[in-house]
Amino acid sequence: MSGRARLALFAALATLAAACALLPLVEDPTWLFQAVFLLAVQTGVGLAARRVPLARALTVAAQTLVTLLLLTLTFAREQALFGLVPGPEALAHLGDLLQTGTDDVGRYAIPAPLSDGIRLLLVGGVLVIGLAVDILAVTFRSAAPAGLPLLALYSIAAGLSDGGADWVWFLIASAGYLMLLLAEGRDRLSQWGRIFGGAPRTPGGGEAGGAVAPVRAGRRIGVVALGIALVVPLGLPAMNGGLLDGAGTGVGSGSGGGGTISAVNPLVSLRDSLNVDEDRQVLSLRTSTDDLSNMYLRIVSLDDFDGTTWKPSKRNITSVPREFPTPMGLGPDTERAEIETRISAANWYAQDWLPMPYPPSGVDIEGNWRYEPLGMTLVGDHGQNTRGLTYTVRSLDVQPTAEQLADAPEPSAAIKREFTELPSSLPEEVAQTAREVTDGASGPYEQAVRLQEYFAVTGGFQYDTEVQVGSGSSAIVRFLRDKQGFCVHFSFSMAAMARSLGIPARVAVGFAPGTPQGDDSVSVGLKDAHAWPELYFEGVGWTRFEPTPTRGSVPSYTQTEVPGSTLPDVARPTRSASSAPSAAPSESENCAAGGNPELCASEAPQAALADDDDGPKWYVALAWSLAGLAALLIPLSPLLWRLRTRAVRLGAHGRGEADTVPHVLAVWQELIDTAWDHGIMPEESQTPRKAAARIVRLGHLDPEAAAAVHRVADAVEQVLYAPRPAPVAGLAADARRVVAALRTTVSRGTRARALFLPRSTVRVVWAAAGWWAGVTAKASAARPPAGKPSGQRS
Repeated sequence: MSGRARLALFAALATLAAACALLPLVEDPTWLFQAVFLLAVQTGVGLAARRVPLARALTVAAQTLVTLLLLTLTFAREQALFGLVPGPEALAHLGDLLQTGTDDVGRYAIPAPLSDGIRLLLVGGVLVIGLAVDILAVTFRSAAPAGLPLLALYSIAAGLSDGGADWVWFLIASAGYLMLLLAEGRDRLSQWGRIFGGAPRTPGGGEAGGAVAPVRAGRRIGVVALGIALVVPLGLPAMNGGLLDGAGTGVGSGSGGGGTISAVNPLVSLRDSLNVDEDRQVLSLRTSTDDLSNMYLRIVSLDDFDGTTWKPSKRNITSVPREFPTPMGLGPDTERAEIETRISAANWYAQDWLPMPYPPSGVDIEGNWRYEPLGMTLVGDHGQNTRGLTYTVRSLDVQPTAEQLADAPEPSAAIKREFTELPSSLPEEVAQTAREVTDGASGPYEQAVRLQEYFAVTGGFQYDTEVQVGSGSSAIVRFLRDKQGFCVHFSFSMAAMARSLGIPARVAVGFAPGTPQGDDSVSVGLKDAHAWPELYFEGVGWTRFEPTPTRGSVPSYTQTEVPGSTLPDVARPTRSASSAPSAAPSESENCAAGGNPELCASEAPQAALADDDDGPKWYVALAWSLAGLAALLIPLSPLLWRLRTRAVRLGAHGRGEADTVPHVLAVWQELIDTAWDHGIMPEESQTPRKAAARIVRLGHLDPEAAAAVHRVADAVEQVLYAPRPAPVAGLAADARRVVAALRTTVSRGTRARALFLPRSTVRVVWAAAGWWAGVTAKASAARPPAGKPSGQRS
């Protein structure tokens, strides 16, 4: 196998090693096999193009074209010309898939389902990174900078993953990069006609020196690159946070030690919505009911609680039915009235999930929408969202009485098992507080009312959208202790406490009743975003409660029927807090009839809400990644420049007579600059022989290194004064020997400065100044003399 072929193989392997870090982000790993095959084709095309050989630009163009054809064949075959050539329709389809994949990244929790959009992002991303690595390492024969795209690939995966096994993927990615560096070093050395396996061995069998200088340089480059890869994820924005993370980092686990990154981020989006300076209108609606106190617009519900995050259960989606089934648990004896609401979304509000009154009984809407039967919600398909959309929803205004709720029979064992589950990590103080608050209550209904009253009135809680409570499994305990928070904190805590009492509970996310307008419409703004708990009562179904003080409206069925209640008697809509993120789980009547909610748990991916302000978008993560890379690379740029300069100067030159002069002078320049980096200022007025003696004297070099300096100086004098200088072998090795010797004779501080802040990098400034002087000189020469028009003759 030729050196180029070997280098291309290791470039592909390094790309795949870094791509392995993406495996924890999705449920299905089959995308990697697809990426392996397509990357092999891409690499083969590059090998063939170089074997022809084609020019570098043509090689890159050929690989880019084949990559586009492969993506078209894989993801847009039906839209392509002849199933392969990407026409406008195929490119549009690929663009739609990319947009869908981007939306799915913000919608799903990790590990996300492998949708077509996410598959395109993963496979296409690996191919693009692989192409960049191949271009840098093989086409332009510079493996060290090829670590940057590999680093970007690993950093994105490390920033999004939950951190449980990041070190494993780091080791795999770093091993791939080191293999690429060693392959390039081997290829460079092989151009000299033999492979340098080590320093000459002594008669006793040991080595006279350590590793060969090129090997040492490769190791150092590898250490620098791995250090960057290790540090960059620390500079990325936090993409996970605790259940009650006041810092707004999310609904996942925070710095307390790993956990789930919630694809839906109610905490961040709700708090941001509630803290906006201008309450922008999100939705405008007209409804047939006169009572707006129950006009909550529900988007999704969260019913899976693991102690650090509430998130939606996985579920199937189907086509939208003409008439929705009766809501789970709603019996014939409960009074209800059907209302009709026409809703218009703002042009800037792009929500994947459709805000609707709950429970809906039907919807008239245009576009690509799918129905999720468990939560009775609609989700956009293939990039569909609510931007500028107008639709009509028929819904039921369920009007239970306190007596019906108090007399509600016991829920089925399946429902209780599904919706009262609590993790063992939840502190006992949560259940203990729930028992203390509801002590003496006669049943689940009265317990629920007392919990609501505890949070809204008697518990001393304060509504505060700037709260910082913390994260982790003890977040609810801290909220109960500090008694400050907003709707997310109140709803999450009441739902968890209700479950500890054996009451089925979940959390709904959406909008509280808006503000009536003079034209009989209702305006729903950002500050109406809200979250509230829903508790299940047999015969009534999922029932709304309102524990957040001063927000939303207190349901009438929780006010007058409980002796001693201190809740206000009048339900009055007020501003609320809970924006939208996350997918909803729920059970349909068909599932309940089967008595086994596990049959209803869908195999489809868990969904999540995302609007324009919901969580970090891919381009935000990319911007932060690039900013983090820049923050690290700018301080390291002198080091990287010197490493690159040394590699070029001491590279495979001077094999023929025509190359003798530039090679010898480059080696001499490198030796002078290295001495300068270690504190020996250059003396331009000295002859090469005197300059060499000065370096030996001031550098305290040993006899072997001193001889190497003088051999280089002799070669310089030969190319300067001899009519036909002959090539001199081993000059690059002599220069590396001098570099190693200089490092051993200086202090640790001088050695560190020579590595990270080499003095010789000032040559870059000098070169830039010289270039600018040349530009200005040419500009001055092009201008006509002062006082003489350009067309005037002398």
